[in-house]
Order: sequence, then C-alpha cells, then structure tokens
Amino acid sequence: MTPHLAEIWRHPIKSHGRESLFHVLLTEGKPMPWDRRWAVAHERSCFDHERPSWQPCTEFKRVAQSPSLQAITVRCDLPYHRITLSHPKLQDLTIDPDNEDDALTFIQWVMPISHGGRLLPARLVRTPGTAMTDTSYPSVSVINMNSHREVSVRLGRKLSVQRWRGNLVIENMPAFAEREWIGQRLRVGLAELEIRESITRCAATQASTQSGERDADTLGALKEILGAAEMGVYAVVTKTGDVRTGDPVEVLG
Repeated sequence: MTPHLAEIWRHPIKSHGRESLFHVLLTEGKPMPWDRRWAVAHERSCFDHERPSWQPCTEFKRVAQSPSLQAITVRCDLPYHRITLSHPKLQDLTIDPDNEDDALTFIQWVMPISHGGRLLPARLVRTPGTAMTDTSYPSVSVINMNSHREVSVRLGRKLSVQRWRGNLVIENMPAFAEREWIGQRLRVGLAELEIRESITRCAATQASTQSGERDADTLGALKEILGAAEMGVYAVVTKTGDVRTGDPVEVLG
C-alpha cells in the first residue's frame, strides 16, 4: 500500500493534553498551529515572563515526572481562543490560556494530577511567535506507525501511538526507515519538511494515555531493538501546504 498520513495531532499545552485533527496548514519555518503554544512552568523555573523566549523542557512540568498528565485530552475552539481539557479523574475545564484568571484556574485544576513529590506547577506561560517544542527550532515531530508496532510486538501488547506525542503519524513505511531520512525531505500532502534529527525518548512514553499510569517499558524495548531509546524524527517545514489525513507521503531525498 502507498505510504500515507494516518493521523495528525497537536498538543496546545506542552505535556498537558492532545487533540486529533483531520486537516492542518503547515507553514514554512513555523511549528504546527497551536502545538506546544503554551507550557506549564514549575515552581523553580527560570522562565522570564517579562522577556519570554524558548526554554528547554527542564523548565516545565512534564509527563516524565507526572505520568498522570498523559491521560489529558483537549478540544480547541480557535475562533474563541479557548480550549477544553479532560482527564478521567477530573471534571472538564474550559479556559482561555492567555487570560490570567483562567490560567490560575488551570493551575489549580492540574495540581491534583501533578506528582506531589516533584516540582509543582506554578504558571501557564507562552512565548509569542514560537512553540515550546523540545527543540530550539520550530519542529514538527514525525512518527512511523510500523516503528511503533515493533515496540508493541516486543512488549507483547498493543500500545497507543499517542504515547510518543507526535504531530504526524505515517503509515505503510518500513519500521524505523525514518532513521535513514536525516537530512532528506519529506512530502506530506502539499507540504514539504526537512528531517533534522532522531527523537530521544524519556519516561513519558511509559505512561498509558488512558490511565496515566506507567505500565510499559518502552525505553527498554527501544534499546533492545535499536540499541538506543529513539522513536520518530524532528522535522522543519520547508514548503507551505495543506496536510490532511490520508494524504500520500513521499521521501524526496
């Protein structure tokens, strides 16, 4: 079968929920719209609210330290600049993340599912014009579904591809073929992306997207398969274009 785009995901608040999309416009030199647009600074974060700039993931609350966050889902209402967050242990919450009162309400909402033995959430922050990706450049993450299946087979159980928190999930490519794409271009629908680097994984992927409990040694499985805890690749958009689920995917070299 022809390689194609199986799923599109965005994560408006870094490590705090995901939303499935059928269509998105990818813009040259930009991250996916509303992906990692906000992040949750912890109580010892050095994030400068007066002069916001990209910061490494260690400045923010992450699933790796608070696995229950993995079970959050979101729905975005872009025209009204609002998002609704859901979690199996909490009542749904709808906020405007840029509204100061709403941001404080969100911090209180997420507190019970933030690991009490770790740094607590303190502020919902944003850096205008960029995204709080795990790279210092505006990346889009690409996951190969067959690579994911190899991990599931190694662990002897079915896992959700959403554990990897990718943006674009590609179907019908050989498992781990993406590791050979570094420096090459990928055409997805009408957009083109340059593949920059492999994604090194952390304990966040060990948590279930349903329960938020750590229940699978994904890192151990990757090390057994590859000798490295890597899954997926980071890319940058080099040609603006519409992208839809079902669109063909082609490695351009």
